[in-house]
Amino acid sequence: MSRTPDPALVGLAQGWCALSALHSRIEAHLERALQAHHDLSVREFSVLDVLSRQHDGEGGHLRMNEVADAVVLSQSATTRLVTRLEDRGLLTRYLCPTDRRGIYTDVTDAGRSLLAEARPTNDAALREALKDASDRAELAPLVDAVRSLSPSS
Repeated sequence: MSRTPDPALVGLAQGWCALSALHSRIEAHLERALQAHHDLSVREFSVLDVLSRQHDGEGGHLRMNEVADAVVLSQSATTRLVTRLEDRGLLTRYLCPTDRRGIYTDVTDAGRSLLAEARPTNDAALREALKDASDRAELAPLVDAVRSLSPSS
């Protein structure tokens, strides 16, 4: 016996597929640009970006689990990624001075320099990916929603 699908669920599924397609298109575009020009993956760029925003003072440094949450990776994947970036001299790790169980990660001067070089590439690739996606009827409303989140809109 076949049941008629719930139109609300069909709409949600279609919306999710469109959102997933937009994310995949943008990520692939960013990945190609960052790899080609800076030998960085999107995830590596994201980790450098998140960690570059740390500051001295209360709540200014992130523990590894907070980094994982910020870049939406598992803790083990984040640890492997941080290790690769540390091996490249872009990050450094050290023990938390107030809790010896905690490990903080900082961006090195080389990491900050690479991030500064890569940011315009990332930003241009993001603009290009959003422009390309806005030409597709099923993605245009999502692109508009993303653009509306920008404080400069």
